[in-house]
Amino acid sequence: MKKRVYVVLHRVLVALFLLLALFPIYWMLNTSLKTDTEVFRMNPTLWPEKLTFDNFKAMASDPVFLNALKNSLLIALAVVAFSILVAFPAAYAIARIEFKGRKIYSKAVLFGYLLPSSLMYIPLYIVVSRVGLTNTIWGMMLIYPTLTLPYCCWVLIPHLRAIPKEVEEAAIIDGCTKWGAMIRIAFPLSLNGIVTTMIFAFSLCWGEYLYALVNLTSTAVKTFPVVISDLIYGDLVPWGKIMAAGILSSLPVLILYTLSNSLLSADRGSGAVKG
Repeated sequence: MKKRVYVVLHRVLVALFLLLALFPIYWMLNTSLKTDTEVFRMNPTLWPEKLTFDNFKAMASDPVFLNALKNSLLIALAVVAFSILVAFPAAYAIARIEFKGRKIYSKAVLFGYLLPSSLMYIPLYIVVSRVGLTNTIWGMMLIYPTLTLPYCCWVLIPHLRAIPKEVEEAAIIDGCTKWGAMIRIAFPLSLNGIVTTMIFAFSLCWGEYLYALVNLTSTAVKTFPVVISDLIYGDLVPWGKIMAAGILSSLPVLILYTLSNSLLSADRGSGAVKG
């Protein structure tokens, strides 16, 4: 009887917390499907009295918003690819190679990840302006790796340490070089961690607002968070369009999570070492 009460209580709590977590998303969808008159009504409604898709149509047909989505996508994909290309060899060296000062480098990566991004606004702006990349997409591709590289490297280190050393040693005995072992053995076996790291790095770049607000002023190069904030004119806040834009801009991340679900559920290291 106590066990049944515990199970029921556990499920009720899970359902309650799930409801609290999903309610903001529901309220975004609810607001985006309302007319402006209903949005600004004193007594809010839990479901639109008059269902309308005008907010979605307005944002989906807005060339400025669509161009901002394209800019955000280009920046995020380029930064993620560069971050993995640099962070994976660095994490492999820290996890697998014995060299002097390895622990110091490992701690330095952690401290770089924990460093508040607000401290880097002025130095990074000076760097970008001196290389002539102010108000450009290339400038954001130069800035965002300072956020993603420490994170990617720190997350990949434990994934690489979890790979049995015997697998790489067997490959080296068979004539594989250290670089070959890293690419042919360590990379496929740590693919789960790489995909997870790529998703979170993509999310960091995709929704970043403050760096984009400081460095991007031209409409042609703005990312979608800045364009959404530009919808606010003084005291006029078009909540319906803002919520519709927020939902549309979250779709790429949802699609990315859905497509990578099969890769995250696979156990690639099982059976690599016998006995």
